[in-house]
Amino acid sequence: MSFDRLMEKIIEMGNPTVVGLDPKLEYVPEFIQKGAFAENGADLRGAAHAIWRFNKAIIDEICDIVPAIKPQSAYYEMYGYHGIKALYKTISYAKKKGMFVIVDGKRNDIGATMEAYSAAYLGSTPVKGAEFEGFGADALTVNGYLGTDGITPLTDLCKKNDKGIFVLVKTSNKSSGELQDRALDDGKTIYETMGEMCEKWGEDSIGKYGYSAVGAVVGATYPEQLEEMRKKLPHTFFLVPGYGAQGGGAEGVAKGFDERGLGAIVNSSRAIMCAYQKEGCPPEEFAEAAKRECIRMRADITKFVTALKE
Repeated sequence: MSFDRLMEKIIEMGNPTVVGLDPKLEYVPEFIQKGAFAENGADLRGAAHAIWRFNKAIIDEICDIVPAIKPQSAYYEMYGYHGIKALYKTISYAKKKGMFVIVDGKRNDIGATMEAYSAAYLGSTPVKGAEFEGFGADALTVNGYLGTDGITPLTDLCKKNDKGIFVLVKTSNKSSGELQDRALDDGKTIYETMGEMCEKWGEDSIGKYGYSAVGAVVGATYPEQLEEMRKKLPHTFFLVPGYGAQGGGAEGVAKGFDERGLGAIVNSSRAIMCAYQKEGCPPEEFAEAAKRECIRMRADITKFVTALKE
């Protein structure tokens, strides 16, 4: 099962973290931009090439200590089809380096349209009797608020292709409570209800570590709800955004893990990509600075999440 593979990498590396590769052009050192624009033009194509080179260098530095990356598709789509190519190359390269890849796409639709999204990111597309993989990610973030119709195409494909999904449950943004914290007629909150649906959607895809192919996005910025959801969703693997730049701390993040130190993976994006700016080191050392921040983050979290065992 897909998340079994991820947890095995987490155990092997002693590191329950994922690097969000969500690069804005201003995060990319000037020397990379200059070279990319000289070769490809000062336009969307040049920008996408700069981002790809930036990503590749970071992946080369972190692939031996971090189990996964999480590219957010919007940061590539903004550069048009050149950006989409950079996303594809980033996914492909990270997988070649042995990393688990979560595409943060937050897709949400029903029927044939959701089947198409599923095929694009987690499956394959038939052409003249042959099957061709689109992006080839290991997992995809999805919005479950259209209900089961929008999830079934994904769960079917997850079981077939050894993939996983993360459903938005309790997100890390400030206004998440406007809807997610509202109580329904039965007294349960909307996020609690969505979490229960994740448990149901994944009940026939439980892996050897006790977690299903249907995970949940539960933010680090709300540690009380994170702890609540860990207790109520024993078979749901968590993707935890909001650590660091958004204010989530390591002690709060630890509430998302089970007694084995498993059951969650914590994301950091900007703090890692821009570590060289924070350090004030030469821009040429941006990838090494990213690795140093990954090591610091691992040490910070594993002070509170110590088991990491089968």
